[in-house]
Amino acid sequence: MKKTIAFLKQLETNNDRDWFAENKSIYQESLNEFKAVFSDIETLMKSHDIIDTAKVFRIYRDVRFSKNKLPYKTHFSGSFGRKKPELRGGYYVHIQPNNKSFIATGFWDPNKEDLLRIRREFEMDDDEIRDIMSNKLFKSVWGTMEGDELKTAPRDFDKEHKAIDLIRKKQFIFTKKYTDKEILSSGFINSVNENFKTIKPFFNYMSDVLTTNLNGESLI
Repeated sequence: MKKTIAFLKQLETNNDRDWFAENKSIYQESLNEFKAVFSDIETLMKSHDIIDTAKVFRIYRDVRFSKNKLPYKTHFSGSFGRKKPELRGGYYVHIQPNNKSFIATGFWDPNKEDLLRIRREFEMDDDEIRDIMSNKLFKSVWGTMEGDELKTAPRDFDKEHKAIDLIRKKQFIFTKKYTDKEILSSGFINSVNENFKTIKPFFNYMSDVLTTNLNGESLI
């Protein structure tokens, strides 16, 4: 992705509409390069998951309610969605120069019903999710769970519960960083696909939780 990285580096120091307009053809070439890589990742992922949405995000920033008035993002990104309602979770690819690229996966913004269901599952039994996250391969790729969380226990939950560290979570996210060298390597696409594969036990668990009640009865 040489064109992509080169363009984004230039954009970082020339983030204005005049420069962008003058370099619109270079932007389009770099965007097309990113889209091709994104499409190749999707093709590989469809061999082991059911992807029903794939979206490349716009580079134009919404500055209406932001203190940062720069008109353009300095990265390319896109997301993949799994087939709902039976399969839950999503994937994200973020390409940004100066070793700021990463992939992410998990649950960015669960609705209040799903969030409560997940918390009740953790309250009832947190052994399975902890076993998944402590798996050697899983941890070597994704490290520890990230995401926003409450400072204290949610309403109607015991702040002394042994799983309160999980119950406080509002997001359930895992990320893996990539260097520019890794982005530009011939093995990048396969690496992203293989790393996304390793999230499957977590997705299987969460999908099961979100499609059943606390008695294990199907909701779909």
